[in-house]
Amino acid sequence: MRIITLAGSPRFPSRSSALLEYARDRLSTQNVEVYHWHLHNFAPEDLIFARFDNPALKTFIDQLAEAQGVIVATPVYKASFAGALKTLLDLLPERALEKKVVLPLATGGSVAHLLAVDYALKPVLNALKAQEILHGVYADDSQVLDYQHKPVFSAGLQHRLDEALETFWQALHRHDASRLAVPWQKHSLPA
Repeated sequence: MRIITLAGSPRFPSRSSALLEYARDRLSTQNVEVYHWHLHNFAPEDLIFARFDNPALKTFIDQLAEAQGVIVATPVYKASFAGALKTLLDLLPERALEKKVVLPLATGGSVAHLLAVDYALKPVLNALKAQEILHGVYADDSQVLDYQHKPVFSAGLQHRLDEALETFWQALHRHDASRLAVPWQKHSLPA
């Protein structure tokens, strides 16, 4: 099983990338192959000038096509997700998330931005035809105790992350099983 993690913060290290680091570590123990991508993998001018032929974007799209799931993490600025992440998502093919399970993660300065995941990020993920967008995890800055070194979270945030990752893992297996199932075939009834 293969997933993509996408860090949507223009900064590194960041609180939102710490959430991804934790997710990668947890999923790796479950024999999930994780390909990690960060905005820094893309030249800013390629994103800003919508260069669809840039090599990093082509590689990302190829790996995305082979993945069963995606975890996207972003900071919330001005009640929405990072603009640089939106620029990257705008360059993806229309059905880039088709047949994918997606888990959104976000961090922000206060709980006032909690709904940014539902009202800003999820509609974009839906437009990319994600098969299933899970209930995301939002963390305010006070819940990310250390992101400069090994990620350390408040007990409540760690519990919510663990639950979300368990749900993500189960959804991946549920979708994988449904893809492998023999499709129902129409048989003509005897006359």
